[in-house]
Amino acid sequence: MCAYVVVAEDDRKQAELVRRYLEHEGHRVTVVHDGRAALESVRRQPPDLLVLDVMMPRVDGLDVCRVLRAESALPVLMLTARSTEDDLLLGLDLGADDYMTKPFSPRELMARIRALLRRNAATTAAPPEPVLTVGPLTIAPARHEVSMHGRPVDCTPGEFRLLEMLAASPGHVFTRPQILERLHGFDRYVTTRTVDAHVMNLRRKLEDDPRRARFLVTVYGVGYKLVNGATDGESHRAP
Repeated sequence: MCAYVVVAEDDRKQAELVRRYLEHEGHRVTVVHDGRAALESVRRQPPDLLVLDVMMPRVDGLDVCRVLRAESALPVLMLTARSTEDDLLLGLDLGADDYMTKPFSPRELMARIRALLRRNAATTAAPPEPVLTVGPLTIAPARHEVSMHGRPVDCTPGEFRLLEMLAASPGHVFTRPQILERLHGFDRYVTTRTVDAHVMNLRRKLEDDPRRARFLVTVYGVGYKLVNGATDGESHRAP
């Protein structure tokens, strides 16, 4: 799969290494070295994927991700020397689709990029689907739109895929491994922590009190399910 990738990395040796690996796999690559140039490049010619370093001059990667996520569903893979769980969750909360810490294996980076490109291509090529409704929650897959009580809810691509899967089978309990397999296939580079981070972020957006979830419910020792807020709901599809 040949794609257009923008690499935003202020370490020029690191950026050149990533560029060489990407071009070896047949991709077109643009390299920029600061956050403002990354925004300008993506807006001028939208890529299929953005590889985004967190620590960059002028505008840092977290702010770049925040701005771009408000404008599009562009897949974003973040690179950072920060390795704490809080940093991981912050990157995912801002809309990153994947997150790698430095130093990293270039081969692992290429594997993650391939996985993101496959998932994005599958989503783009999928035929329009009907609307899913569970209680006050409405999901329009074809328009990539979510609303709660009639109010729009902004979701990252990963959050949207998870919500769509749960809404298609309301009341059904999915284990974390089942969710990973359904959303990411057998990509061994994605862990159950990614699922938990998406669930936590969705609860912040959907629940009145994220600590006492009424819609996106934990079944302790098993996994997660989506209900209508009072009792297990039934999903209905509208044309």
